[in-house]
Amino acid sequence: MRTEICSELGIEFPIFAFSHCRDVVAAVSNVGGLGVLGAVGFTAEQLETELAWIDERVGDKPYGVDIVLPGKYEGKGEQLSAEALEEKLRAMIPQEHRDFAKKLLADAGVPELPEGEKITELLGWTAATAGPLVETTLRHEKVRLLANALGTPPADMIQEIQASGRLVAALAGSVRHALSHKEVGIDIVICQGGEGGGHTGDVGSIVLWPEVIDAVAPMPVLAAGGIGGGRQMAAAMAMGAAGVWAGSLWLTTTESDCPPEQKETYLAATSRDTVRTRSWTGKPARFLRSDWTDAWERSDTPDPLGMPMQFMVTVEAVARSNRYPAQAQSVGFNPAGQVIGRIQDVRPVRRVIDEMIEEYLDAVERLNSLMPE
Repeated sequence: MRTEICSELGIEFPIFAFSHCRDVVAAVSNVGGLGVLGAVGFTAEQLETELAWIDERVGDKPYGVDIVLPGKYEGKGEQLSAEALEEKLRAMIPQEHRDFAKKLLADAGVPELPEGEKITELLGWTAATAGPLVETTLRHEKVRLLANALGTPPADMIQEIQASGRLVAALAGSVRHALSHKEVGIDIVICQGGEGGGHTGDVGSIVLWPEVIDAVAPMPVLAAGGIGGGRQMAAAMAMGAAGVWAGSLWLTTTESDCPPEQKETYLAATSRDTVRTRSWTGKPARFLRSDWTDAWERSDTPDPLGMPMQFMVTVEAVARSNRYPAQAQSVGFNPAGQVIGRIQDVRPVRRVIDEMIEEYLDAVERLNSLMPE
């Protein structure tokens, strides 16, 4: 199962693990895959701390970093500092949206944050905030891949990353997105079908993967959306993928920093318990359905704002649900793909990958057995 991308990145298996948890990232890289840290929730200073921690624990193994710089967002093109842009966008947010979000939390019994605890509302969703994350990342030699989770990265950013000897990847939810990535010269397309967690399109993986693989060939494509085991990996590789990109798979691992109550919510979920919703970030993203997602969809409630203003409204809900997971189960921030229904226990990362490889080999052997002698 070793592909060219393994040789280029110095990894044993073409298994890419997206996670906001540094423990998961380090564990995956140490086992032979490539852990990729989701950086959108961090300031540049916080990201520096996370990357230094990973550096100390992966030896000579590589890892990656994922940022979110959407192709379209409110305030794009504004020549403002992050602080000035945050202030301008904050003034554009209707008070009814903030009041509605606070009411949902209060009705669910989620406590307020401790007095004086400051929240940064405008995280890495804009050029002004994502740029410093890239600069921080480039100071860490063991980072071999930078990925953009939304839209095509700016050409100057791509050139800067590639000039440092690293690879650039970007997620695509359609052939059009993938061709846009190819046109500006990125190295890897991450093709995510609609089953995927977080920001995702509406075309299913088994349809989208071969469409994108054919459209951008010979550029390597990582298959994402519904990767929960070796059988999905075998299917993706059979279609021509260079590897697989998984996210939901790591949420309930032993190393994951998800609180126990949140892990239980994930373990109890079925594949039909997710919805694509704009209620958290302003762009369609797949989350576990909850009282929060239902409330924002009603006709008598405020419509979600565009990115990044909707997340500026909901960031307090994210912080409060992380701090008080037991009280926030009905309104919690739970991104997950449809494959969450196959995840039914807590396992260490090493076991997840070992079982994935075993299942992949079994699937390949079964296919080979169907060939006439």
